[in-house]
This record gives sequence, C-alpha cells and structure tokens, in this order.
Amino acid sequence: MSELTSNVTDTALIFEGGGMRASFSSGVVSVLLEAGIHADWVGGISAGSSCVANYLSRDAPRAEKSFVDFAAEPEFGNWRTWLQGKGMFNAEWIYERTSLPHQALPYDWETFQGNPARVAIGAMRCHDGEMVYWGREDIHRMYDLMKRVRASSTMPFFMPLATVDGEVYCDGALGPTGGFALDAAKAAGFEKFLVVMTRTRGYRKPPARFPHGYRRLFRQYPSIAHGVLERPANYNRTLGELFELERQGRAYLVFPERMPISNSERRVPVLRSVLHAAREQTHRELDAIRDFLGLEGAGDGGR
Repeated sequence: MSELTSNVTDTALIFEGGGMRASFSSGVVSVLLEAGIHADWVGGISAGSSCVANYLSRDAPRAEKSFVDFAAEPEFGNWRTWLQGKGMFNAEWIYERTSLPHQALPYDWETFQGNPARVAIGAMRCHDGEMVYWGREDIHRMYDLMKRVRASSTMPFFMPLATVDGEVYCDGALGPTGGFALDAAKAAGFEKFLVVMTRTRGYRKPPARFPHGYRRLFRQYPSIAHGVLERPANYNRTLGELFELERQGRAYLVFPERMPISNSERRVPVLRSVLHAAREQTHRELDAIRDFLGLEGAGDGGR
C-alpha cells in the first residue's frame, strides 16, 4: 500500500451522531472519499464515531453498508436481544465481532493505521459525567478502536453500558456539547470546521419529558440522568455556536435536506433511500465544500 497523506490540514471534520440517521452521514462519507477529500483531523460522537472509523479506513463500501444493509443482519439487535441483556442494538456483536476478517463488516485496520489523520472519539464517563475523547495514543489494536466506538455509541437503557480500561462509559451525546465534537476540535487548535449533521437545518431539540422517570431509571449513575435532561439545552447551544461559525465563514454545515427516519430505523429500503439522497446532495454541494476547504478538483486524495 502506498503512503497515505491528508490534503485538508486547516479544517476539522466532525460527524454528529444520531443512530441510524447516520445513513445520511455514510452517504456523505462515501462521496468525500470518492472525491479524494482527506481531512487531517476527524472527530465524532455516538454514531458519528462509526463514521470517523469508516472515513479513516477510507472504505466507502463499508461506510455505506454500516448504516444500511447491516441493519438486516439477524444479530443486529431487537427486543429479543434487549431482553437477553445484549441491547436493542447488539453492541458487542456490532462493534467488536463483525469488524474482524471474514465477518459481516470487516474493517481495514491496515489503512486506518497508515492514515496520518488525528482522531477524536468522544464518550461520557458515567461516574462523574465527564466527557472523554480518545485519540490515536489510546488505540493500538483494532479492538481498542472498536471498543471506544462502542462506548461512544452506547445509548443507556437500550444498550448495556460499556467499560473501557476499568471505567464505565455511555453515549457521548449526553456530554456538554450535546453530541458534537466541536470542543475537541477547538482544543486541537482548529478554527475552521466541516460538520456533517443528521438533523435538518430547522431542527431544535425539545425539552426532555418525564425528568423524575429518568432520575429513577438511572439512579445508579445520576450523571446519565443529568446528561439526558440537559442534552436539549446543550445541543441547541452548540447548534447556535455552529450557526455563528457558519455566519463568520468558519464552518460549512452539511444538513440533510430531509430526514424521514428516527435513530432506530431498521427498514433497509428506507435507509438506502436516505443514503442515496445524501450522496446526491453531497455531489451537488461538492464544489462549495471544495471551495470552503481550499481544494481544487478531485484528485486521488494523496494515495
């Protein structure tokens, strides 16, 4: 394999979460890769962390399959696996088994290792509610990567909490940014941001319902209940910051024009339609994205 390089070094690429709404993000990933657009810093939370992993392995087919055809796998998860304690999404199988060679969704670990880009995968530490971002210094084996992607994506109640290095973690969307790795990108020194969203431009997150129910449900980890209840305000505040960055010309926000599905959608034809819509939209916006990134033409992305 020839040496891999990055051709976008002054802009952070950020993927929002959103469960199966990341079928939209996957379409964006595949078009960016096909266009040879390779950012040198990539961050994501929740389902966005899977998009980070796929983008950094430069595997467009895997990106597309991850949130579309993969949902039809018998072990993907349902109420049966939830009652068995494996989760509504069968997390251990999804993240830690299927990435292995000859499994349902093999991962190109060699390309990930050879990719020079920095990585930030965010999860919330359950005992104190602190946001933790893992980088390449924490990832030495494919297992290390997938364990952290799983932790970032772990929706409390619907999936068993994830343990990494003896600490219990859950979905990074419950952290102080509401689901965007913008804080990590800024901490890394970036002032420009390409952000792939999974909600439409006009969406604002409504207040959480049943606060007492969340506090009872997550009484072992009060920080989870706090994260759930504070997420709407955190999400909307970060969204406002992104809009201000966009107004200043410092952010390019890729919003889906339509988002007809929820985060738990399983119907493959519907997921595929979201993916195709994302690909078509990204192709339409590609010149504007290149212009924002200061790129000329497509090229081969530095392979």
